[in-house]
Amino acid sequence: MTTGKQLFTTLAPDGTLTVEVAETEFPAPTGNQVLVRMEAAPINPSDLALLFGTADLENAEYSPGKLVARMPEPFASASKARHGQRLPVGNEGAGTVVAAGEGEAAQALVGQRVACVPGHAFSEYAIADAAMCLALGEHSAEEGASSFVNPMTALGFAETARMEGQRAIVHAAATSNLGQMLVRICQEDGIELVNIVRKPEQAEILRGLGATHIVDSSASDFMAQLRGAIDATGAFLGFDPIGGGTTVDSCFKAMEQVAASKMGEYSRYGSNQPKKMYIYGRLDMGPTILTPAYGFGWTLSGWLLTPFMAKAGMETVGRMRQRVLAGLTTTFASSYKRKVTLEEMLERNAALDYRAMRTGEKYLVVP
Repeated sequence: MTTGKQLFTTLAPDGTLTVEVAETEFPAPTGNQVLVRMEAAPINPSDLALLFGTADLENAEYSPGKLVARMPEPFASASKARHGQRLPVGNEGAGTVVAAGEGEAAQALVGQRVACVPGHAFSEYAIADAAMCLALGEHSAEEGASSFVNPMTALGFAETARMEGQRAIVHAAATSNLGQMLVRICQEDGIELVNIVRKPEQAEILRGLGATHIVDSSASDFMAQLRGAIDATGAFLGFDPIGGGTTVDSCFKAMEQVAASKMGEYSRYGSNQPKKMYIYGRLDMGPTILTPAYGFGWTLSGWLLTPFMAKAGMETVGRMRQRVLAGLTTTFASSYKRKVTLEEMLERNAALDYRAMRTGEKYLVVP
């Protein structure tokens, strides 16, 4: 057994959320498992969903290595399946393999620095599957910490477009770390990309990366910009991390208006152009608002990385992982606003800051 600190989140039936750092014991790895001494782990939006959800952090009680907050309704009741469970957090990270099971793949990683996806990376140690580890070679833990969730998701969007016979993509909240990776991927792969941003300064960031089609949702002529970009690219497939609000609705409207403008004759059912949007996040926890303004030729679906990888197959996933490793400091580079320890994660100012999920303000945990 190895002892170390680990972060846990617990939601009680009465809506009390407790997040704390505690000493825990890590079992010896077996089979193809490895024990990784964690050195860096990013705080991703997918981590925040489990870590805090919609809990009221403004009025939480903060103490060293612990916070206690209230989860509002209906979210507390909707999370009934996790009531009373003390859950570890942290999808991905990087560190050094200090022990391994008897499996050949695991033994080969002993002493190496790896990126891994243990699901409990906010910890001093983590048990990970050797098959999901990426040996980093000379790369640092900080360079490799974000090598899975964002890079593989961005690559997954490009792969999804190819699988569905599409040559162009619409992407919302496009200046995120993931969004900037997608800009580079699409440039490399010859995929047209329509980038939706929320501020003029975000548009400048993407222009600096060489992005061509950028539309600002805060502009008075947003819909005209969006129609123009879709018309120029033929983008009838989109990915949205916002979820709530009208972003998906706006994309469907613009897609339909572009398609309808090319119809030879009017149809009460709208165009026959298929339009598809994937929601892959919930930056806005409000309802997804759709209006009946784009006929019936549209599909709205969810997109998650794990089901995509299962569908794509290990050969494709392996190729994607090697591409990430090759571009770790270029195409797939991540930047961080601040590094925090496990205890500093639960300080009021830090928690409120990284929970806001502002563009370019990602935090890195250094256990």
